[in-house]
Amino acid sequence: MSESFDAIILGAGAAGLMCAARAGQLGKRVLVLEKAEKPGKKILISGGGRCNFTNIGAGPANYLSGNPHFAKSALARYTPRDFLDLVESYGIAWHEKTLGQLFCDGSSKQIVEMLLEECAKGDVELRCNAEVTAVEYDGGRFAVMANGEIVTAPALVIATGGPSIPKMGATGFAYDLARQFGLKVVEPRPALVPLTLGGEEVLFREISGVSAPVVASAGKASFPEAALFTHRGLSGPSILQVSSYWKPGEEVAIDFLPDNSGDWLLDRKRETPRAAMRSVLREALPDRLADILAEKLGVETELGNASDKALRGAQERLKRWTFRPSGTEGFAKAEVTVGGISTAELSSKTMEAKKVPGLFAIGEAVDVTGWLGGYNFQWAWASGVAAGEAL
Repeated sequence: MSESFDAIILGAGAAGLMCAARAGQLGKRVLVLEKAEKPGKKILISGGGRCNFTNIGAGPANYLSGNPHFAKSALARYTPRDFLDLVESYGIAWHEKTLGQLFCDGSSKQIVEMLLEECAKGDVELRCNAEVTAVEYDGGRFAVMANGEIVTAPALVIATGGPSIPKMGATGFAYDLARQFGLKVVEPRPALVPLTLGGEEVLFREISGVSAPVVASAGKASFPEAALFTHRGLSGPSILQVSSYWKPGEEVAIDFLPDNSGDWLLDRKRETPRAAMRSVLREALPDRLADILAEKLGVETELGNASDKALRGAQERLKRWTFRPSGTEGFAKAEVTVGGISTAELSSKTMEAKKVPGLFAIGEAVDVTGWLGGYNFQWAWASGVAAGEAL
């Protein structure tokens, strides 16, 4: 005998729990199946354990997708303010960091507990350690086999995320399931991920652990935040941001002195002709980084003895210092995934598959990827609510 529900949600992450809570509170009998031993594992580790649960400025422009318009509907109907109202209704203290990022004052556990309480209000049933081994569809109902038992429902929601952070149990299960039902999948790749350096750029590994505020660019995207040099290459917020836009073989450009403009080195030459390039750079950058940049610029003399041409060249290089990454640190270190279930297959209003009635996909499983800083959580909440209201 199989158990019957109104909806089965695969995955008890941010999107899955939000979807379940909304559907349950609207009167649906909802079952959530989670492979891990507890719900919300990725929520718990986010934001250094304090959960960067949204970004107050989140909008469609903060997302990458094969269809940049797809996210507009869900994001407009469930906003950061809506989620913040929910957080505040539970008395969860929060604070805003830079660039609109909102964090819990306490622990990310508070967000998971809030979502579970919201699910409880809707009498949602949650089963952890549930290993799904088969999903079938007869045109009207989905039959899901988990741990040898079969459960059925007219609606099935794919909320199992992408393959980023496999040590947390992440897999490409969502894509396999989508393909089973004939849905296209945009080739997934690691996003918000450190970049690796090889060749002559290995020299920068000598300053592993050094960071500086820069503007990093890849393609047409630029982000003003810190860059961090690591023993493998480049990381830090600005690098993680541009990694989502970077393609293998392309360059990443860094403006090491974004506050300097014009012929500032020539002005400096006139003001302090006896200053060395190394000491000038040390005024604005960490010593070890300044030293390695000065060495690579090849301006070894005092500024007064350097030609204007050489100083202009140095200015230009510091404004756009290019690296050609050898790759990324892969899904193991990626915070999220670019790509996923194609948005062309889904309704932007309900997240339902156009050619498989009753099948939904939400959160990171879908080809919608946010910037670093709470944007991916906001997509999880918004897409979860869109599907939850449509179930």
